[in-house]
This record gives sequence, C-alpha cells and structure tokens, in this order.
Amino acid sequence: MLSFNHVSLTYTNGKTEVHALDDINLKIEKGKRYAVIGPSGCGKTSLLFLMAGLLSPTEGEILLYGKQLDGPYRGMALILQEYGLLPWKTVWENAALGLALRKVPQTEVNCILEPVFKELDLTECLNRYPSQLSGGQKQRVALARALALQPEILLMDEPLSALDALTRENLQKLILEIIIKHKITCVLVTHSIEEAVFLGQEIIILSARPGHIRTVVSNPAQGSEGFRHDLRFHEKCTEIRSLLEAPCNDRQ
Repeated sequence: MLSFNHVSLTYTNGKTEVHALDDINLKIEKGKRYAVIGPSGCGKTSLLFLMAGLLSPTEGEILLYGKQLDGPYRGMALILQEYGLLPWKTVWENAALGLALRKVPQTEVNCILEPVFKELDLTECLNRYPSQLSGGQKQRVALARALALQPEILLMDEPLSALDALTRENLQKLILEIIIKHKITCVLVTHSIEEAVFLGQEIIILSARPGHIRTVVSNPAQGSEGFRHDLRFHEKCTEIRSLLEAPCNDRQ
C-alpha cells in the first residue's frame, strides 16, 4: 500500500541542518496495524509526516499504491498529540471540520457524523466547547474528526500521551476496536512500549538520530481477546525493551 525506498530526510532548523532520517526502507500493508517507537528525537514524527505527504524526502521515493506520493492523500487522516481542536468551535463543528473543508453537503455530514458520535460515546457532548471537555473526550473528538473522513490510512502521533493511565488504556481498546471494525490501516507513533505492543501487529524500532530502522518486530498475538493480560503481551514488551536498550551496531 505504502512503500519507502531508500528515503532520507534532512531539514534546516534556523541555521542548523538536521539529518532526521537515513535510508528508510519500509512497506506498509493494507489493513495492518503498525507502531513506531524509538528514542526521543529519532525522527518518528518526521516519518509520520512523510507518510502523510506533509514532508517530501530529501532522497529516495515514497510510493502509494505504486505511484509517487507528492502531497497529502485524501484517503489519509492524521491525529496529533495536542488534539488540534479549535477552541471557538463546538464538538460537532470540530468533528465536521474536515468534511466542511471538502464542501460535503450538510445533510451528508449529518449522516456521516451521527454514527461516529454514537460509536465514540460523544452524543451528550455535541454542543460543548473543548474547554468543557476532559482529556479523554478531547481525544475522542479528534478521533471522530479523523473517522468522519472515512480514511484508508489512520496516522497517529502520540495521541494518548497526555492522558492518565486508565483513560489511556480504555482509549487504546476503543481505537483498536474501531480500526479492526472498519479495516483501517493504522500507523501509530508512541514512546510507550506497552502501547506499541497493544496496538501494533508490526513494531518498527528506530535508532537514534539520524533515524534508521533497526528492526521490525512481528507481534502476531496482537488484537487477540484479553491480550493485555496475556503472558505473550508481557514477553513481547520485554523483547521490545531489550531491543531498545541494546547498542545499535547495525541495521536490519
């Protein structure tokens, strides 16, 4: 579905040149769930923005369905860490924003949003503003806005990092149920080993900057009933932690 072929990224920060990513080779398969994890500053968000078409590679090529990705693709939705909600708009208006920008007729907007709000348990919050919502509710509104676009690929940049542990786990479960139900390809950037293991069928481990792929770990038990309490979950967390702590001497 999405292929990175020898992709590198260098950008300028003030007068400093930053080599963010180096020689990334990666294939994202349709319908699968991926988690990206690595040290702070290793280029995880840059990798996600390349997938979204918001950045262009300095070297190499990115192919979507075999064709060059030259900008944002309408079949993608991106959820950012800080929710990205407009404080002067209600829950309904924030969730409808992407559809409004696409000039979707209001009657169609209503038909699209109503089942999304019901699925995310937001029907009682529709006339509230972001300042009147909890962190978990804000994140569900951001998720509603993304799902309203009926994406083929959902990209998430540490969307749950600001939440308390219990709210975070509940939203992880909700996100997993939704992407499985709607057969959405998903790429999640996270700092949490447990979150990567719970949500990723494939776990992409990046090195320190310039980020390159150290290894991709298969997680076949992911998505199974009661996985968080399964011995395989804890064993996989231990494996990922060991790989992250190990010296980076080569690439796989």
